[in-house]
Amino acid sequence: MADIVITIAAALAFGILAHEIRIPPLVGFLAAGFCLHLFGFTAFAGLQEFSDLGVVLLLFTIGLKFDLRSLLQPEAHGTALLHMVTVVLLGAGTIGFATVIGVVSVGGGFGTLALLGFALSFSSTVLVVKVLEDRSDDGSYYGQIAIAILVLQDLAAVAFITIAGEEPPSPWALALLLLIPAVWVLRRILDRIGRGELLVLFGVVMALGPGYVAFESVGIHGDLGALVLGLLFSTHPRAVEMSKSLFSVKELFLVGFFVVIGLQAVPTWSDLFMAFLLCAVLLPFNFVSFFLMGRLFGLRNRTSVRTSLALSNFSEFALIVVAVGIDSGLFDGDWLTITALAVALGMIISSLANAYSLQIVAKLDEVLPDENEARLRRNDRPLDTGAAEVVVLGMGRIGRGAYERFVERGDSDVIGIDNDHLVIEALREDGFTVLEGDATDHEFWHRLVVGGTAHTVVLAMALHDSNTFALEQLRIADFPGTIAAVVQRPDQADHFVKAGVHAVINIYSGSGAAVADAAIDCHGR
Repeated sequence: MADIVITIAAALAFGILAHEIRIPPLVGFLAAGFCLHLFGFTAFAGLQEFSDLGVVLLLFTIGLKFDLRSLLQPEAHGTALLHMVTVVLLGAGTIGFATVIGVVSVGGGFGTLALLGFALSFSSTVLVVKVLEDRSDDGSYYGQIAIAILVLQDLAAVAFITIAGEEPPSPWALALLLLIPAVWVLRRILDRIGRGELLVLFGVVMALGPGYVAFESVGIHGDLGALVLGLLFSTHPRAVEMSKSLFSVKELFLVGFFVVIGLQAVPTWSDLFMAFLLCAVLLPFNFVSFFLMGRLFGLRNRTSVRTSLALSNFSEFALIVVAVGIDSGLFDGDWLTITALAVALGMIISSLANAYSLQIVAKLDEVLPDENEARLRRNDRPLDTGAAEVVVLGMGRIGRGAYERFVERGDSDVIGIDNDHLVIEALREDGFTVLEGDATDHEFWHRLVVGGTAHTVVLAMALHDSNTFALEQLRIADFPGTIAAVVQRPDQADHFVKAGVHAVINIYSGSGAAVADAAIDCHGR
């Protein structure tokens, strides 16, 4: 029990420290694993299973919110394929160079080097989805592209692990097709389940039972099963609700995942140097590669940069692929240590970069050449709000309530903006006028203010930073109308009041209707 308490306390302490210096807490969890290892601690019994459960739930919730149509987009499958090929070649070349100068030793020929490059060609599903969820961007256009690329990479990794395993998948794997009618029955059960702990328990059982265990039992990686089950439930009306109910449970288990990554490394100086070399060469290349391929397939500069920032890291699947190579005798066990270090360092670097993604995107947007709008993908073209007089940014519970209140009080030209396509589709079915847009897009703000007729803007997005950025863009454009905003804490309210926001409502003491009423009253003065 003492080891459990010390491990959890260390994760908490380093997580708080990371939060205080304004970097993602997961960096603190990784640091906790490194420090525990330095003091001679090892993973307590059950921590690995604790970590695996977090990954299974993460993949299940990805499936619940993922639009399968994203896989058919060339900006997803084209980017995934081309990037993998180029990184395999560059990774093999980098490791081959390190072998020549004597930093590491690799037996075999180009095939062995290519396998190591293949292992380093994946991005971390756990890290990327966590970063997207923390920013409420997992349903955005760039978020869905990033997740589609991750899904394709994970499928490639699972296919390799399955083929390279000691035993091929069982002939009973074909029986997995029975999950399709079985899920029809399970969806009916979900219709009758209430909220709270029953919904959480149902989600956990689905991810682990017909998901992970069913696939593992026929020789296919269980993580793929959890993702597939999530996809099969994704069209259910309560899919998003189930995903949200699993959020806290999943987050708790994922703490174990990052701590385990830190605990795995037992490096020598040459191991550490090789890990730094891989990060120094491959991470910048990943960023440039994802950016150029995004532009090739018709994405804007900002979308390409945000996608690249999210995906520029190494995957936890790299450890599994390398372990398979070691078991097959292709290279020494030292490569598992080197890979673990590279994965951990890549996660830290990527987390820090994504913590300042808005600032990085803004700086790069100033120097990158303008796009040809005619060549852009339809979903990535700038938005025109037309003759809308009231614009609500963020169509969650508060935004929807504000929208309905404006309509109720006589504003017929109301438009909602959100970056989650599932939310947008559901609202459109209910008769709302909603556009898909990114409030951190400078071009979007130009269209909204310069070309539109809006006299009131409501900042109702989930993140205070997003609302702050939107406010800055309104001020830069000299927006003359009324601005209302929602906040979660008193210090955020003080910040907006000092910034000149006309109406500020705390979401815990008000509602969407209260935000709309306050905005209408201010506009009428």
